[in-house]
Amino acid sequence: MREPGGTPIGEEIRALLLDPRHREMAPRTEMLLFAASRAQLVAEVIAPALARGTLVLCDRFVDASLAYQGVGRGLGVDVVRAVNAAATDGLAPDLTLLLDVEPAVGLRRARAAPAGWHGGDRLERETLAFHEQVREGFLALARNEPHRIVTIDARGSVAGVHQAITQAVDGFLRRRRQGP
Repeated sequence: MREPGGTPIGEEIRALLLDPRHREMAPRTEMLLFAASRAQLVAEVIAPALARGTLVLCDRFVDASLAYQGVGRGLGVDVVRAVNAAATDGLAPDLTLLLDVEPAVGLRRARAAPAGWHGGDRLERETLAFHEQVREGFLALARNEPHRIVTIDARGSVAGVHQAITQAVDGFLRRRRQGP
């Protein structure tokens, strides 16, 4: 599922968040809208799936807000963490894969993507300096939670990145099956 979005309400919020016409959006508004979309996704999709014992994969979650709004927008990780704890009722991922690449490379890839795939949204139009701060936020999270966040070098080939992801997920699932 995608984040923000993944539900009808979340998709409406996503449209507001990513619309390049909304350059004036205040950082707190941005944080709260991401949290609102996430709250709906948890209530409508994630929590029910987990209750059924289903494995849930999500392309972003609280860590993205910690990096983007907490670090990139300067709101502070503690504030963003508290807001999102309320939004998700404390739900946290067991495993996070951080696909790390220099911001200039990531932006170039996003902008070269096929039309309609992504590219050109409000956040992608931010400065390189902003994206460098966000990356530093993600890397700091990974350093602080190495048991949960696996950093994958995304500079390589698609096949190489895929192999690294597969190894990380297989290792996690193996440890999970073995138990404590």
